[in-house]
Amino acid sequence: MARILLTEDDSAVRAFVARALAADGHTVTEADDGEDGYDRLIEHEGDFDLLLTDVKMPFMDGIELAEQAAKHYPDLKILMMTGYADQRERADNLDAIIIDVVSKPFTLKHIRQAVNSALQGRTVPSRMRDDENLAATG
Repeated sequence: MARILLTEDDSAVRAFVARALAADGHTVTEADDGEDGYDRLIEHEGDFDLLLTDVKMPFMDGIELAEQAAKHYPDLKILMMTGYADQRERADNLDAIIIDVVSKPFTLKHIRQAVNSALQGRTVPSRMRDDENLAATG
């Protein structure tokens, strides 16, 4: 399965997503903010298949992290998450380097599908963006 760097400042969301992805057989490395995520990228020499990052975080936001990751590791697939409409618009402007932006709150089914689609280089089907069962917020 895939090696995933999960960068999320909300510990509950990070734990929820990490457990789900690990249960699916992925190897998940966690980081609690953008700087920590960038440090882990460098520490592992970019040896990840996917960067799954929140947009709004302290110290270094997910957009800056995505830009740095794409600059140094151009083959790394990048998937972003956000619960803020204005941050989603900022992230959507990065379509040259990111695969998609997943809106929070999301369901376990939705994040799994988003990750699998991103790993295959496809965007998330739009119908999945509005899944009615809320499971994660933040």
